[in-house]
Amino acid sequence: MFDIYRKEIEWGGRKLVLETGHVARQADGAVLATYGETTVLCVATAAKQADPTRDFFPLTVNYIERAYAAGKIPGGFFKREGRPSEKETLTSRLIDRPIRPLFHKDFKNETQVICTVLSHDMENDPDVVAMIGASAALTLSGIPFLGPIAAARVGYRDGEYLLNPTADELETSALDLVVAGTHEAVLMVESEAKELTEEVMLGAVMFGHEQMQPVVRAIIELAEEAAKDPWDLPESPDMSEVEEKVREIAAEPLREAYAIIVKQERRNRIDAIRQEVRAAFADADEAVRAHADETFKKLEKEIVRGNILAGKPRIDGRALDEVRPIEAEVAFLPRAHGSALFTRGETQALVVATLGT
Repeated sequence: MFDIYRKEIEWGGRKLVLETGHVARQADGAVLATYGETTVLCVATAAKQADPTRDFFPLTVNYIERAYAAGKIPGGFFKREGRPSEKETLTSRLIDRPIRPLFHKDFKNETQVICTVLSHDMENDPDVVAMIGASAALTLSGIPFLGPIAAARVGYRDGEYLLNPTADELETSALDLVVAGTHEAVLMVESEAKELTEEVMLGAVMFGHEQMQPVVRAIIELAEEAAKDPWDLPESPDMSEVEEKVREIAAEPLREAYAIIVKQERRNRIDAIRQEVRAAFADADEAVRAHADETFKKLEKEIVRGNILAGKPRIDGRALDEVRPIEAEVAFLPRAHGSALFTRGETQALVVATLGT
């Protein structure tokens, strides 16, 4: 009834299974990723058309845990799933970081990647499984994604690295590191560790990147069998004249503006330059105006980055190893049990403590 494609490998002492064509068949890409007895459904969908005025890539990544995955019922009066937990939010970001840079630079279609935990064996954390499944779903979808990526968790105990340690092994591990990358390079590292040497940490990253290669190959092999036809990207119009005009108007004034040390004065000057650029394109169509704004942002980035690489002081005049002036005041509020005003540069925090009776 279904054309089901499946790829199975032995990885870290457990089976990793990637399956497509069984569920969520209307999505652009859908993969059931199973590691041990932890299963995550990862789907990728993108709008067929992009907003021509959009100057950013609208990617949404949601990682969702369901209580039934562990045989539990949500607590509380309503017995329903609530808002995303901290774990779900952080894992969503964990998935987002390595995949976002790999979309084609001209792809501006709204895109969603949804990873839902369907089964959790309480030994294998679903986060790495979700990252692998998301990569596989995007690779199969035809969406302009320059992957695939893979991910691995690395532990360290008794002088040895552990690939995808279980929950019990993590309790005695001095390291909990997640690394993600392509066949060629590492894209993202997140870790929690006890005091370890730089050599051990670097070795863990290299170990994780090496051990994830079988997963990258498995995704490629699955894509060779089941991938959809790649999407055709619309040809970008020639905007070279727009870019040249923006640079002609704004390049030198922006360099002068970024030499202003006082923050508010600098911000006002940059806003004035931006308005000059927009006024120059007031009669142009919406796509041209959007590209002019995007070029202005790129020009700002080039100037700030160029100053850093040239060894110039930072925007506020500080040297590279100089911190902002710090000031702390206590008993700032007369009636609060405890209060403090902490100021660093132009950023302030008012912190209040209340003691229970």
